[in-house]
Amino acid sequence: MKVPRFLLPAAALAAVTLLAGCATGGAAGKPAAQLDPTAKVEGSITVWSWDTAAAGLKRLGAEYEKSHPGTTVKVVDVGYDNAYDKLSVGLQAGSGLPDLVTIETDRAPGYIAEFPNGLADLTPVLGDKKADFDPSKWSAGSDADGTLRVAPWDSGTVGLFYRSDYLAESGVDPASLTTWNDLVDAGVKIKAATGHTLMSIDVSSGATFSMLLQQAGQGLFDADGKIAITSPEAVEALTLLKQMNDKGLIKNVKGWDGRVTATKDGDSAVHPEAVWWIGTLTGEMPELAGKFGITELPGFSADGARTSNNGGSNLAIPAQAKNPNLAASFLSYALADAKSQVSLMEHEGLFPSYLPALQDSYFQQADPYFSGQKVYELFAQQTAEIPSVSYTSDNAKALDIVANAVVASVINGADPKKVLGDAAKQIATATGRTIAG
Repeated sequence: MKVPRFLLPAAALAAVTLLAGCATGGAAGKPAAQLDPTAKVEGSITVWSWDTAAAGLKRLGAEYEKSHPGTTVKVVDVGYDNAYDKLSVGLQAGSGLPDLVTIETDRAPGYIAEFPNGLADLTPVLGDKKADFDPSKWSAGSDADGTLRVAPWDSGTVGLFYRSDYLAESGVDPASLTTWNDLVDAGVKIKAATGHTLMSIDVSSGATFSMLLQQAGQGLFDADGKIAITSPEAVEALTLLKQMNDKGLIKNVKGWDGRVTATKDGDSAVHPEAVWWIGTLTGEMPELAGKFGITELPGFSADGARTSNNGGSNLAIPAQAKNPNLAASFLSYALADAKSQVSLMEHEGLFPSYLPALQDSYFQQADPYFSGQKVYELFAQQTAEIPSVSYTSDNAKALDIVANAVVASVINGADPKKVLGDAAKQIATATGRTIAG
């Protein structure tokens, strides 16, 4: 089974323009009417999504119709490649969009900023449930005033996948990997004992750097929209990657296929990746059953955060929705109901952002692929601990520049502080934003 593109982090797709054709900003048309969660629901709605996400919504839509007579939920698989072009054009025109749309987490802040009147205020529907959701996702889906515009769906909670056989051969206890310095030291031992590198990553995507930055509680921009990549946290994250490569601990691969191939071939000992990587391992590498374990990410300090986020999506109601109250009712049914969320995990592999769902016994099961380890239990415990970071409408543009800086330092040996300073200046020129002091 190949992991559906729906689950891949937006950072891995940075070549795709964030908001094609949206340079003018703002949304055509009037702001959305206020949602009424007590309104009688009837009629039909149309939902846009793609791949596995669309399949899950179709299945839940059929169940919703049975429990809500007189309603119809039509889910259209618009395809990933078309989804954002259609959404951007529809928001700019003020017409042409359905009642409910899927938006990936990294893209949501850009749409919220560019089209402040384009998406409905979801507070009347989910506002009293804020504490029940992954806080990093709630933050990413809210506007500058804290109003929720994009509802959390699935989280890309990150852990450290490791080859248990390589660690055992090297005398490395996974429980000892509490900090990144611990992991670097272990990587040296592993390479000496087994000949394998520590990690196989696509340096040029900038994805691993972004993951490390969020673990440190920071995005490319700060809460005021200023460029934040010259911070001590950013320099520390890039210095860590450069140090690993200088010690010969990184195998640089190309793209998704390169990472999968390197993992199948057993090139490296650990993989810092999101919960959805489980599906890649079990689906594409069944022959490696019993050779993997999972633990928390190492922290930047002994008491630092032990997870991050990579990927995941959300649902939003466009202001132009024809049946917004039915859309809100179905959104709540799909995303704020433990039974629905567990169902989406069980059938489609979409890991819940809705924290009450993570208390279900499904997430306590031992997994034979991981030698009986309760792998989902670990991710369930970490999801509420994912650090929240700030996004802007310029995230995709900034990420392209930052990715080049990562290559310049990690691959070409340039000083991390200097290349991040140069990148910050480039971002300032490209976006008009100021650099944080």
